[in-house]
Amino acid sequence: MSKYTKEDIYRMIEEEDVEFIRLQFTDLFGSLKNIAVTTSQLERVLDNKIAFDGASIEGFVRIEKSDLFLHPDIDTFCIFPWRPQHGKVARFICDVYYADGTPFAGDPRYILKKVIKEADEMGYRLEVGPECEFFLFHTDDQGRPTTVTHEEAGYFDVGPMDLGENARRDMILTLEEMGYVVETSHHEDAPAQHEIDFRYDEALKTADGIMTARLAVKTIAKRHGLHASFMPKPLSGVNGSGMHINMSLTKGDVNVFYDPESPIHLSQEGYYFIGGIMKHIRAITALTNPLVNSYKRLVPGYEAPVYIAWSATNRSPLIRIPAMNDARQRIELRSPDSAANPYLALAVCMAAGLDGIRNRILPPENVDANIFAMSDEELTERGIECLPGNLLEAVNALEADPYICDVLGPHATRRFIRSKKKEWEEYRAAVSNWEIERYLSRI
Repeated sequence: MSKYTKEDIYRMIEEEDVEFIRLQFTDLFGSLKNIAVTTSQLERVLDNKIAFDGASIEGFVRIEKSDLFLHPDIDTFCIFPWRPQHGKVARFICDVYYADGTPFAGDPRYILKKVIKEADEMGYRLEVGPECEFFLFHTDDQGRPTTVTHEEAGYFDVGPMDLGENARRDMILTLEEMGYVVETSHHEDAPAQHEIDFRYDEALKTADGIMTARLAVKTIAKRHGLHASFMPKPLSGVNGSGMHINMSLTKGDVNVFYDPESPIHLSQEGYYFIGGIMKHIRAITALTNPLVNSYKRLVPGYEAPVYIAWSATNRSPLIRIPAMNDARQRIELRSPDSAANPYLALAVCMAAGLDGIRNRILPPENVDANIFAMSDEELTERGIECLPGNLLEAVNALEADPYICDVLGPHATRRFIRSKKKEWEEYRAAVSNWEIERYLSRI
């Protein structure tokens, strides 16, 4: 049931002195887009009559069938706290449709909605709690982003060591003013690195919240004279930025992952969910780690997972079962990074877990030792495989997994794979500073 009615929207816009409305949507690669209209167009907005040229959005449609329409989800209405108090700016998050009223197959929000519907038909609801990490860097004299910071703070440090503390506080207050609940926040391990953790919510609301958080974090950072970067690995020699995804399934108000009789309080359905994710994880990685740069984070020595394994006692594997002895039991997937399109990442993770439950896919034996300390022989003996080592490996794994491709649908699969292979070829042809510094003077 909707939180708002059309009448509520008209009333709030008048009472709050809103003059501009932004109609937001997310492209296939996780970039937030929008069209702005004045409130004089509100009737057209609510009647789904605002169109745009889909051919101008990468990965959407060809020019011969380019007219797409924005259908606002009125429950996503909120007012931007950082805009003027008179003549305010509000937003709707929108679904994308063809002119004939059918959903656009390349809309990431639609792809997630399809998986949510499938879960609902099985009696489940996916709830997700994301851990969003990012860096706060200085800008140059022209306001362009740099990777420079004067900060030397580390994990859980406080001000005055944590020079971004005030900016992070304002980000949280802004997000809460927009209706999002932030459970915790803290300085992360690397200098200038921060984390904001959101309260568990339904999958679609969580994905909407991640996109909103990225916008709010970048906007507030700029007001503090800083640049917020969600790039997975902007600096060598320190940890990169992940986006751990904590997941649980509920039936009604019951967390089906919780079993008080299990040694680790994880139910049989929870084991199957892990089994499904591990079965499809190499394909999933193309969506959860979608950049060339993503694989600079997924290397040994920097806490990010490299090996396909799970554990209830340590943080080196891909999947961790947190030490919960109550109905908050969850599964933490530690590989996703902050560049992932949250709609696609949640869609494929959820679909893989449902595949595990549907087909009773058991995971391999858990690994409670530090995997990073194991020899190659020990890894082979235990049957522990690696995540893809680069973007091309991940895309090839996606191409070879018909189940995950079917979750995305033919339209999104073709365009995503084509674009990512092009990105890889451009990267492969580029000459890096590392190569210049290593080879130019000695060869």
